[in-house]
Amino acid sequence: MNAEQEIRDLVEERVRAVRAGDGAALATRPADDVITFDVLPPLSSRGSDATLEHMRAWFDSYDGPIDYSVHDVEVTAEGDLGFGCFLYHVGGTLKSGDQVDMWVRATLCCRRIDGRWRIVHDHESVPFDAQTGQALISLAPECRRTSGRGH
Repeated sequence: MNAEQEIRDLVEERVRAVRAGDGAALATRPADDVITFDVLPPLSSRGSDATLEHMRAWFDSYDGPIDYSVHDVEVTAEGDLGFGCFLYHVGGTLKSGDQVDMWVRATLCCRRIDGRWRIVHDHESVPFDAQTGQALISLAPECRRTSGRGH
């Protein structure tokens, strides 16, 4: 299997883990010293333990399953370094009763460590309106190519 396909498989593994609410499965891919810039607080975090703690809190905030799908996956890899970027849609009902229906941009920078692709930098963002400073979480991609395989 080539490196690009292995990183695509990592993204698909992530989709399955989020849909299943499986924080332990998500925690197997970040490197021990991963740097994460998430759309949720804190502004940044470092380390796989922080990633697992954050995922558990995120999963615990939902009342029921999380709808999560990736779109427009692009992967580049050479040697032991690679990255995948994609859009993802997340939806569901929070324990507060609020509905989540948002689009996020994501980039996973990966390094092959001991023969396995690990995430060394996880960056997520949402666009914002420059005039109001408000996040545009409902902004959807113009071309909505969707798939469980993340095409």
